[in-house]
Amino acid sequence: MANCFAIEDMIPVIDETAYVHPTAVLIGDVTVGPGCYVGPAACLRGDFGRITLCKGSNVQDTCVMHGFPGGDAIIEEDGHVGHGAVIHGARIGRNAMVGINAVIMDNAVVGESAVVGAMAFIPEGMVIPARHLAVGTPARVLRELGEKEFKWKRGGTLEYQTLVRRSLETQRPVEPLKSPQPDRPRYTGGDSKTLKTVRNSRD
Repeated sequence: MANCFAIEDMIPVIDETAYVHPTAVLIGDVTVGPGCYVGPAACLRGDFGRITLCKGSNVQDTCVMHGFPGGDAIIEEDGHVGHGAVIHGARIGRNAMVGINAVIMDNAVVGESAVVGAMAFIPEGMVIPARHLAVGTPARVLRELGEKEFKWKRGGTLEYQTLVRRSLETQRPVEPLKSPQPDRPRYTGGDSKTLKTVRNSRD
């Protein structure tokens, strides 16, 4: 069970098909939709503005979502928010990706299938056009995404949607082993690669 807290009459909502790690914290006006993933130590604070995760989106470990009173922080369907990112009163479009440790400020919009690079800072009100790459601090729109990059992003999101099912079915508290077991298992189900590897491939 996630760490869920009501404030006044605002109570978090988690769809039964979503996975929210037990160390994540959800407060107040938060809705986690079908098939979503919320990672360890993520903090979704709906004590001022509303927070909405739409179908199939993910918010990974140590991410923070918050906003000003009356505002909304929204991850649209299949949105993908990388480790340690901060979303403050912003909208992340359908199938868009926010890179590791990026910060997206109030009233900013990351367009459909756009990508925000790792550690980028998206200032208040900035709009990233659909299917474009934004990088830097403060961010600038660099260029339109290529087909390989688009497919790479989609593959990463599908991997997290598979992780929802894996987590719901098999993740559980355990006592650690004293030493590795013989023939220690590895996860072999995915086909994710780094973006650099994908860009350099001949496929």
